[in-house]
Amino acid sequence: MVLIVIPARYHSTRLPGKPLREIRGVAMVERVARVAAAACSDAEGSRYVVATDHGDIERFCRGRRIPVVMTPGDCRDGTERCLHATREVERSAGFSPRLVVNLQGDNPLCPPRVVRDLVRAWEERPDAAVYTPCTRLDWKAYDALAEAKKITPHSGTTVLVDKFMNALAFSKSILPLVRRQEEARRLSPLSPARRHVGLYAYSRETLERYTSLEPSPLERPEIEGLEQTRFLHNGLKIRVVEVDLQGLEAVSGVDSEEDVARVEEILARRREQGLEE
Repeated sequence: MVLIVIPARYHSTRLPGKPLREIRGVAMVERVARVAAAACSDAEGSRYVVATDHGDIERFCRGRRIPVVMTPGDCRDGTERCLHATREVERSAGFSPRLVVNLQGDNPLCPPRVVRDLVRAWEERPDAAVYTPCTRLDWKAYDALAEAKKITPHSGTTVLVDKFMNALAFSKSILPLVRRQEEARRLSPLSPARRHVGLYAYSRETLERYTSLEPSPLERPEIEGLEQTRFLHNGLKIRVVEVDLQGLEAVSGVDSEEDVARVEEILARRREQGLEE
């Protein structure tokens, strides 16, 4: 059984109230809920829920019949909010998931099939503590990410992997460093960079352990600000699942007005191409 949790925190330093921020006329949290509903539609025994800390978001979701639970306002990150939401769903609905997917509430462009690919990877090889997707960047996408970082340097995360597709490191910088780009571009049409797609799947046991794990220095907001580094810091295995976005542009997190504009531009292009928003 799988539970998809959408953490939706109201207060954001750079984009206050962002779960309710409209993107082409639809609130961001509603767009992400649509992704979760689509991912659950053909997966028996799956559910989704929005996990929020604010009454306005709770009322908005209830008004649109989006499943929602209230979680403490002092949750330090989305993973901790997922834990509280999972406990509440278990208590109130008697639904006990074996896998919990953290579909971050600022990821409105995530294709539902990416969630399904993540669940499938866990079903096929349930030997990791955490599962998370990535896309391999061709040089055009690599250049686009590098340009975007000149405007919003903290948007977009990359991941390094070992030969077993287990994560070695995550960073807001583009990893790895490409020392001789001209030579690297001649060697392969693909860059060595993998862009992290912002969602995670945890075994129920791993999620329960999260708050007892020693925090990583890299999750501090003054450094990388990446909560998943706590798992690596404590020696837990994160399996990275390479997914195919099939030409769809993606933004791993909406953290600023510039990101909102970028998402709206992508959605406009999708509409022009006859693709669903």
